[in-house]
Amino acid sequence: MTNKIAIVLGLLIIGLLCLDWFVFGWDLHVFLGRKLGELIEYLAFWR
Repeated sequence: MTNKIAIVLGLLIIGLLCLDWFVFGWDLHVFLGRKLGELIEYLAFWR
């Protein structure tokens, strides 16, 4: 990974955390975690 890619990824992560804080009030990670759990259960059904 080059420094440029690392900086862009770092800024993207920081930007998403700021968006989560200002817009969603720190609830985005809870929502995404629940949806990921539902997806895992759905995929386990088809296994």
